[in-house]
Amino acid sequence: YGHSNQLRQARAMGDYLIVGVHTDEEIAKHKGPPVFTQEERYKMVQAIKWVDEIAPGAPYVTTLETLDKYSCDFCVHGDDITLTIDGKDTYEEVKAAGRYRECKRTQGVSTTDLVGRMLLMTKAHHSNIDEDLDYRKHTDNFGKGPKGHSPWTGVSQFLQTSQKIIQFASGKEPQPGDTIIYVAGAFDLFHVGHVDFLEKVHQLAEKPYIIAGLHFDQEVNRYKGKNYPIMNIHERTLSVLACRYVSEVVIGAPYAVTADLLDHFRVTLVCHGMTEVVPDKDGSDPYEEPKQRGIFQLVDSGSNLTTDLIVQRIIKNRLEFEARNQKKEAKELAVLEAMRRLEEEKH
Repeated sequence: YGHSNQLRQARAMGDYLIVGVHTDEEIAKHKGPPVFTQEERYKMVQAIKWVDEIAPGAPYVTTLETLDKYSCDFCVHGDDITLTIDGKDTYEEVKAAGRYRECKRTQGVSTTDLVGRMLLMTKAHHSNIDEDLDYRKHTDNFGKGPKGHSPWTGVSQFLQTSQKIIQFASGKEPQPGDTIIYVAGAFDLFHVGHVDFLEKVHQLAEKPYIIAGLHFDQEVNRYKGKNYPIMNIHERTLSVLACRYVSEVVIGAPYAVTADLLDHFRVTLVCHGMTEVVPDKDGSDPYEEPKQRGIFQLVDSGSNLTTDLIVQRIIKNRLEFEARNQKKEAKELAVLEAMRRLEEEKH
């Protein structure tokens, strides 16, 4: 949702937004192993509602040649500087030509922060239990960044505001003739599996109006366990709202799809993916009501990607990621040491 917010700001600066997406090879070279494959990332970026077009395989360093190739007047980046592997500003050339604009970075989230949260697979941040030895062991093994402190804070530093929700929301009411479709879930670490599912649901009607019900954190933790959800309800709300297939979000939707909910939103169809449906607290089927009404449909997204699989990818990448960070830190320290010596020699 931090990336989505950047794209929202960029789109507001012009009329047509083209987003350059790097290949896996480029990312591995400059930043470390990517979590998603380039094909997954192309699809995910294209699904963000402020994006008009993507430029696959975009070079890591943005040049005037790239801007001209896509007939772009200027390029936009967040106010955090990006450097090549050699330590050069990747936007140096376009800045010098006056074809660079900046947008504000979303406070309280970064890929590194999310990675840190994923690496600590414990249920403790969703309950008030005292830390046990197993919890501490996990902290020591998985939560540490190169500086020896945990990047995983237990709670997100992101502060939700009504203004931010308004900026992300479509603000469109359902129109006569719209098919109102309800879907519900955690939608944690919004990914290409979710995009594929929502796209399939979107294709079920000529004029679809998709309402996504998001369960509260405690509810998600009840049926998912471990330290799920990785993202809190506020973060998940923005992630889902940024998707072009979603018209509205119910923040903290009831786990059971009730008659009240169906009547209130005038729901025509209720869809669920091929993932397991965990019974409600009382053992009942949360989709009992829509099934009785004959408006329930299972939708196969064709994707096998789940939040669990993403976490597994992260853990697999962890050693490579940390080794790279340690190497980078050692290089930075060496540069600082060399600068210090030069200063001493001057004096």
